[in-house]
Amino acid sequence: MAQERKTRRRGFAAMDPKKQREIASKGGRAAHLHRTAHEWTSDEARLAGRKGGASGRHEEAEALSSQ
Repeated sequence: MAQERKTRRRGFAAMDPKKQREIASKGGRAAHLHRTAHEWTSDEARLAGRKGGASGRHEEAEALSSQ
Protein backbone atom coordinates (compact mmCIF):
# COMPACT_ATOMS: atom_id res chain seq x y z
CA MET A 1 0.00 0.00 0.00
CA ALA A 2 1.45 3.38 -0.98
CA GLN A 3 2.10 5.86 1.76
CA GLU A 4 0.18 9.12 1.44
CA ARG A 5 1.89 12.51 1.53
CA LYS A 6 1.51 14.47 4.74
CA THR A 7 2.14 17.79 2.98
CA ARG A 8 0.82 19.13 -0.29
CA ARG A 9 3.10 20.14 -3.12
CA ARG A 10 3.23 23.87 -3.71
CA GLY A 11 4.47 26.19 -6.43
CA PHE A 12 6.75 24.75 -9.10
CA ALA A 13 6.56 21.23 -7.65
CA ALA A 14 2.78 21.19 -7.96
CA MET A 15 2.85 22.05 -11.68
CA ASP A 16 2.38 19.61 -14.50
CA PRO A 17 5.82 18.23 -15.55
CA LYS A 18 5.28 19.49 -19.10
CA LYS A 19 4.71 23.03 -17.78
CA GLN A 20 7.81 22.75 -15.56
CA ARG A 21 9.98 21.81 -18.55
CA GLU A 22 8.54 24.68 -20.58
CA ILE A 23 9.40 27.22 -17.86
CA ALA A 24 12.86 25.76 -17.22
CA SER A 25 13.60 25.81 -20.93
CA LYS A 26 12.79 29.52 -21.13
CA GLY A 27 15.20 30.19 -18.26
CA GLY A 28 17.98 28.26 -19.99
CA ARG A 29 17.48 30.14 -23.24
CA ALA A 30 17.47 33.48 -21.45
CA ALA A 31 20.72 32.65 -19.64
CA HIS A 32 22.45 31.86 -22.93
CA LEU A 33 21.13 35.05 -24.54
CA HIS A 34 22.47 37.13 -21.64
CA ARG A 35 25.73 35.14 -21.68
CA THR A 36 25.32 34.19 -18.03
CA ALA A 37 24.89 30.46 -18.62
CA HIS A 38 27.75 28.28 -17.43
CA GLU A 39 29.33 26.07 -20.07
CA TRP A 40 31.58 23.33 -18.75
CA THR A 41 35.12 22.92 -20.04
CA SER A 42 36.37 19.35 -20.28
CA ASP A 43 38.70 19.98 -17.31
CA GLU A 44 35.84 21.29 -15.15
CA ALA A 45 33.68 18.31 -16.06
CA ARG A 46 36.50 15.88 -15.28
CA LEU A 47 37.07 17.47 -11.86
CA ALA A 48 33.34 17.45 -11.07
CA GLY A 49 33.16 13.78 -12.04
CA ARG A 50 35.99 12.97 -9.64
CA LYS A 51 34.30 14.87 -6.83
CA GLY A 52 30.91 13.25 -7.40
CA GLY A 53 29.71 11.30 -4.41
CA ALA A 54 32.48 12.52 -2.12
CA SER A 55 31.31 14.10 1.10
CA GLY A 56 33.26 15.80 3.82
CA ARG A 57 31.95 13.63 6.63
CA HIS A 58 32.69 10.43 4.72
CA GLU A 59 36.28 11.52 4.10
CA GLU A 60 36.69 12.55 7.77
CA ALA A 61 35.47 9.13 8.93
CA GLU A 62 37.95 7.36 6.64
CA ALA A 63 40.82 9.54 7.91
CA LEU A 64 39.94 8.79 11.53
CA SER A 65 39.58 5.04 10.96
CA SER A 66 43.00 4.78 9.28
CA GLN A 67 44.83 6.30 12.29
